Amino acid sequence: MFRMWGKVFKDNRMVKDETICNDTTDTRTHKVYEALYEICDIWDLSKPIWLDTNIAEFKKSSKTRFTQDNFIESIDFDFLEIHIIEEG
Repeated sequence: MFRMWGKVFKDNRMVKDETICNDTTDTRTHKVYEALYEICDIWDLSKPIWLDTNIAEFKKSSKTRFTQDNFIESIDFDFLEIHIIEEG
């Protein structure tokens, strides 16, 4: 099972979190995008833009943070963090 944890932080505190599970046979990349889009839909956020720093950080540690630089619209939090907590 694939599980990804999304967290929203404001003023160094986690204010929202959501775990998305995916049992499909999709590729890891598709599962990551689908889980991220589902989290954004749940919280009514625009989809973040993956910058080179996000890609490098995600490849290294299976987690990354999306700040205002990643969003076209203004956000009312400091960052959105995603983290893969289970793969298999």
